[in-house]
Amino acid sequence: MTFPLEYIDFLVHFHGDRDYFECHELLEEYWKEVDIRNKESVWVGLIQLAVANYHHRRGNFNGALRTLKKALRIISSNEELIQKLGLNPLTLVDQIKERKAAIEERHDYQSMNLPIQSSELLEQCKARSKELSMTWLLESDLTNTQIVHRHKERDRTTVIEERNKAKQKKTNRRQ
Repeated sequence: MTFPLEYIDFLVHFHGDRDYFECHELLEEYWKEVDIRNKESVWVGLIQLAVANYHHRRGNFNGALRTLKKALRIISSNEELIQKLGLNPLTLVDQIKERKAAIEERHDYQSMNLPIQSSELLEQCKARSKELSMTWLLESDLTNTQIVHRHKERDRTTVIEERNKAKQKKTNRRQ
């Protein structure tokens, strides 16, 4: 089976440089192309899982817990699709529940490896990580502030412009 490149790249970053912000960006773009109106999409669940890891690593336990609960709900209700995406759905749900308990108990962040059960997917991920000059299954570098605090480092111009456009559109509709 051929998996979407965006998904492969998501997995490579999730298990390589642990750039969860990039994971979010990659899958959000893909989700917008294939399933944008569906807030219960498996893509949204995977995005939220990456975002929860991002918050947890930064010590934002409340944000991590809130986001992880949403991810758990979506992923556990899409087990068949998770399996089609080459992951073990039961193990993934168990991992998320364990992560949730760790966050509730305010344990320090630990890198998480998703339960890839498809050997084909695993080979595609390893090949792609080599293409991107990335190490597969690297532990998170907590000293790398460019990745740990990436949302503070980015240019937010387009995000602000989009928000302002949405606000203006809403105002126009009310008038």
